[in-house]
Amino acid sequence: MNKYFVTAIGTNSGKTIVSAILMQAFQADYWKPLQTGLEDRDADTVHGLLLNDYSVIHPERHWLKRPASPHEAADAEGVEIKISDFILPDTDGNDLVIEGAGGVMVPLNEQDTILDLIVALGAEVILVSNYYLGSINHTLLTVACLRQHQIPIKGIVFNGEENPYTKAVILKKTGLPCLLDIKQEKKWDAFLVNQYAVKLFDYWI
Repeated sequence: MNKYFVTAIGTNSGKTIVSAILMQAFQADYWKPLQTGLEDRDADTVHGLLLNDYSVIHPERHWLKRPASPHEAADAEGVEIKISDFILPDTDGNDLVIEGAGGVMVPLNEQDTILDLIVALGAEVILVSNYYLGSINHTLLTVACLRQHQIPIKGIVFNGEENPYTKAVILKKTGLPCLLDIKQEKKWDAFLVNQYAVKLFDYWI
């Protein structure tokens, strides 16, 4: 079983879309260990973006009401988040796509971050990078942080209207492959996700 942890250089980056594309491509299971906010549940979104009948969506370990950083949302509900809370679901041999919350340094509690969760789960990272002023710095810092903790990185998915200068310098300085380019799509549906899932195999190493 391959375990891919989808993280990003920030929030609202497209992690859920990337997760759905990976699920469709590999008929993989999905797990969002930690969800904050009652609306726009990511598990519901990916469910509506799939065309295959093989992927299983596993329940969150923590689903917190407040749409905030996990440590803040947990404190508001009197919940203590511990790394030991998170146990990989049984996928019956399917690959597993794990979607994180925000970026790698998002706090889970006073000590632990998403980075610590990735280490504990032993997953390979797929990093979502966006095109905006400052994204080069944010991407390189994220990669440096992951490598400092010996976390394997499969590659980078670029999301947004392409800036070739940004993309080129990120790939050169990190030495990582581009796994996929996602355009600024107006509306996502299962058929569009499937198109990107097919395209993924042109990039996948």
